[in-house]
Amino acid sequence: MVKIIRLVVAAAFALTIDACNRSANPGPLAGKWQMSGALPMTIIFRSGETESLGIIEKVSYRTEGSDVLVTYTDGMAKGMAMRYTMTGADSARTELGSLRRVGK
Repeated sequence: MVKIIRLVVAAAFALTIDACNRSANPGPLAGKWQMSGALPMTIIFRSGETESLGIIEKVSYRTEGSDVLVTYTDGMAKGMAMRYTMTGADSARTELGSLRRVGK
């Protein structure tokens, strides 16, 4: 019984820590970016949302070292996450291509 209680407490603690790491703040991704590569486009990262190709989507952000994970919280992509690796103050990369900041 004590083992089960410890397991439940540990799981609750881990979920709390994970929830605290997610936020509406895009951190180092905040602003307007131009992506080059397979799918060239402009992406704007704002508090709680992204905008690209004229579509605004609700997201949450999670920073892990130099990576920012963008998780879609609504719509068809709900639950999907994209990893953006910061390669400089105004540059990043993802599986779809390289990004450079073009505005704040």
